[in-house]
This record gives sequence, structure tokens and C-alpha cells, in this order.
Amino acid sequence: MSNSNKPKLTHADLKHFTGDLDRYQHSLNHRVIYTPGVQFLAERSGAYWLVDAIASYFGDPLMKQAIARDDRLSTLQFWNLKVNDDRSAVLTMRADSGVKPAITQEIPNTDFPLDQIDVWAGFDGERWTLYLPSEN
Repeated sequence: MSNSNKPKLTHADLKHFTGDLDRYQHSLNHRVIYTPGVQFLAERSGAYWLVDAIASYFGDPLMKQAIARDDRLSTLQFWNLKVNDDRSAVLTMRADSGVKPAITQEIPNTDFPLDQIDVWAGFDGERWTLYLPSEN
């Protein structure tokens, strides 16, 4: 089914995900797994690219530098995608709300259906788990 035939994704759709033991393995970065909520987000919005973008930073020198500057990032990260009116977007990662982003990626064009989305990442000592805030 193409994305145009799927029901439009809403923020309310994502609030139904409140925690689950199921996990999906990221196909390129095996240190990254994600929850059913993130799977639903990626599937419904056609945004596996967002999961890939976040997963691509784990092991990257930029991530290592960010963690060296703020060790809170070694266990918990707050990722946010904000879509602008011109359909460009900015992906950021922070250690906490109100602090300067440790990583910022400009995205020139996107068809992501929401105005913004938060994806959190937690490290269990072995793997990073991507999850929606409601799945905390």
C-alpha cells in the first residue's frame, strides 16, 4: 500500500503506544533497536529514513564528541524532528530540554506528515533503544 493510500498519521495515533517488550532490529546498525511505536511511526509516515538518520549517528565521531562534551548523552538522548512551513526540517538531539542541541542536521525537503516528532534513545549498556515519549 502506498503512503497516499494510508490514513494520515496524527499525534493522537502515537499516544496509543505506552510500552511493549517487542523490539525491531535496525537493519544497518545492529546496536540500535526500536519499539512498536517507532515502527508504527516509520511505517505509517513512510519515514524509515528518520530511524535511519538517528541510527546513523551511533558510532559516528559527531556522537562521540557530543558524549565527550556532555556525558548524559551516553545513556539518554532526546531527538526531535521539526518540519518547517517550507517543508524543510531540522533534526536535533539534546541531553535535556532547554539545552543547546548536541547534534543538528538540516533536511532540505521532507514529506513527513507531522509538524514535529520526538524520539527518545536510551542505552542499556549494549544497545540503543529508540522509543516514543509515550512508551517511557
